[in-house]
Amino acid sequence: MKFDILYYVIGILYLIFDLEIIFLFPLATVLFSIGSLLAVWVVMIFLIILTIGFLYEWFHGALEIVTLPTIYIYYISIML
Repeated sequence: MKFDILYYVIGILYLIFDLEIIFLFPLATVLFSIGSLLAVWVVMIFLIILTIGFLYEWFHGALEIVTLPTIYIYYISIML
């Protein structure tokens, strides 16, 4: 069976971002017990880095599965 490489890229990106979000749950419990302003800044920096990474992948087209030629072929086949 042939699969497009983009499906594997989506899977790998999902695992990476899913693991990073899993780190937020223990971090939230530690933040609650510490209650300092430094801990809040550490979480904010972590979330900013996570958001920058996601936006980088999004703007570079790593999350695009359907390309333009495929869409045009689909519409042409519907019109026929």
